[in-house]
Amino acid sequence: MLKKIGVVLLLLVIFTLMLVFTSTNPGFVIIDLFFMEVSPSIPLAFSVTFVSGWVFGLLCTTVFILRLIHERRQLRRKLSYTESELANLRSLPLTDAD
Repeated sequence: MLKKIGVVLLLLVIFTLMLVFTSTNPGFVIIDLFFMEVSPSIPLAFSVTFVSGWVFGLLCTTVFILRLIHERRQLRRKLSYTESELANLRSLPLTDAD
């Protein structure tokens, strides 16, 4: 619960800072993209950069989580196999070593 409140507050602070930034910087910036030049407003350029960085981070996190899920699935299979092998060994009768 407290974590959700912290995340919401952080997002509100970021949103507020972006609003303040956009209202105080009405200028334009020229961006050269090798094959063309664009001239967006400064707030738009920063907003696009922020969103694209957020999406890239989300994609990287998704790849990491998918790897963890795959590893967890493999470990569960190994655990199941090991538990069944242990159960089979426990069911074997004991023999005296004479």
